[in-house]
Amino acid sequence: MSPSVPLQPLLSARARSIKQSPSNYANQLATEMKARGRDVISFAIGEPDFPTPEHVKAAATEALRRDQTHYTTVDGIADLKRAVCDKLRRENSLEYSSAQVSIGAGAKQVIYNALQATLDPGDEIVVPAPFYASYEDMALLAGARTIGLPCLEEHGFKLQPEQLDRAIGARTRWLLLNSPNNPSGATYNRDELRALADVLLHHEHVWVLTDDIYEHLRYDATRFATIAEVEPRLYERTLTVNGVSKAYAMTGWRIGYGAGPKHLIDAMRKLQSQSTSNPNSIAQMAAIAALDGPQQIVAERTAIFRARRDRIVELLRRIPGLSCRTPEGAFYAYPSCAGWIGKRTPQGKILASDADVALHLLEHAEVAVVQGEAYGVSPHVRLSYATSMERIEEGVARIARAAAQLR
Repeated sequence: MSPSVPLQPLLSARARSIKQSPSNYANQLATEMKARGRDVISFAIGEPDFPTPEHVKAAATEALRRDQTHYTTVDGIADLKRAVCDKLRRENSLEYSSAQVSIGAGAKQVIYNALQATLDPGDEIVVPAPFYASYEDMALLAGARTIGLPCLEEHGFKLQPEQLDRAIGARTRWLLLNSPNNPSGATYNRDELRALADVLLHHEHVWVLTDDIYEHLRYDATRFATIAEVEPRLYERTLTVNGVSKAYAMTGWRIGYGAGPKHLIDAMRKLQSQSTSNPNSIAQMAAIAALDGPQQIVAERTAIFRARRDRIVELLRRIPGLSCRTPEGAFYAYPSCAGWIGKRTPQGKILASDADVALHLLEHAEVAVVQGEAYGVSPHVRLSYATSMERIEEGVARIARAAAQLR
């Protein structure tokens, strides 16, 4: 009698339709290679390498001492919602009540909840490309389709008003706008947002989800702008999303928030009550300290990111076959590798795509990057410079040596 073979679980079409986060997958491969003893430099993951600020950690410690370790209200405690409202009023000139705020396990959950609450099969979301890779799969899980609008490098990777106007159809439900942008670093100023807002005012069925998670990581002197502030007439159909992960080096604490119309927030709360329930109670107390506390450390760390940005762009531009626009925000460089496509590696492989480029750099240069096709614009690769200057210089030197061997 042959041994029984364990049955594999039947996977749904929903689960089969989506892919793993490409940055997480690239970082996973790098981690596995490191475990085998290889010295991989990873530019794959979008995570500040700084520690969480001390006053934030102290708030978490105090919450533990007070035994604040139990269930909270589903979409966040009152004090954290108040801190979010204060932040939006202070920094963005936006007025919200606590009933208009949703707290989730990271900004990603807030976006996921919003799309699940509003999209039906056949609906569409419009997203400027390059775009954060998870948007497309989150829309797929709601049965919707993503309309990616390629934004030219000559336009700063920014959506043009006429592109948006042409793309909107009867089933368009959302424009997803991420500024500063992951992966390009493109950052919309007030005039650029005003031009997009003018289009949206003529399409009253389209809502705007603005992902502002990199708000404080900007490298020019202009004031940050978000679309509900620029055009108050869009306030009632805008969800403004942000969080503490990037600005305060709190990626693992998993706290994000969204502010928008109460009926949307109510629907998002209902969905969250049937999935994760409340965000971590200790992390919520830490987030209050981050939002209410001193902000100087954010500016200090942004200055460090600026120096890293300048250095990685300078080094990448020296490599034959690569060209790199200077990002205005976030902590990613998004160089074009068009000059490498069609070239042959020392191992005899033709580089036919940016995915081939990323795999070659990982296997033969021990550098992890993410292929541009994951973000909707090729041939590019994304490099996170949220790492030390030493690792930036060594990693790009390895890329340069790999480039010199292509034929």
